[in-house]
Amino acid sequence: MKIMDSGRPANVLLVEDNDDDVVLTRKGFERANFSVNLYHVSNGRDCLAFLRKQGEYASSPTPDLILLDLNMPIMDGREALSEIVRDGQLCSLPVVILTTSDAESDLTQMYQLRCNSYIKKPVDFQQFRQIIETLGNYWFTVAFLPSR
Repeated sequence: MKIMDSGRPANVLLVEDNDDDVVLTRKGFERANFSVNLYHVSNGRDCLAFLRKQGEYASSPTPDLILLDLNMPIMDGREALSEIVRDGQLCSLPVVILTTSDAESDLTQMYQLRCNSYIKKPVDFQQFRQIIETLGNYWFTVAFLPSR
């Protein structure tokens, strides 16, 4: 099912510790006119709690898409993705790495862990907005995703 055909907003989980990047992502989706419920957590531990509906996240929705930063405190994106792909309930969720890291070792490791895409964050807002718009166009209007 395509998200746009579902008649509901897309549920996106942004796992990001940089408040400025959270604002840029939110503005990017708004300016691209996507109907998105953007949920935010700031580290991998809270990401897993959100996905597993634990504690304060007990009533959280299952996201249609996860945007995952790599370099965060408490639990980084590498460890979070590793946990996601090992969990039979979570492993079918699409995960896009959205990070400042352009290290070849990170790129290789994330694809080995089966991320769905790896995107380096641009520093320019216009480029960032364009990346968010492109992400939305693909994941919400082109890609078919399992029903949630």
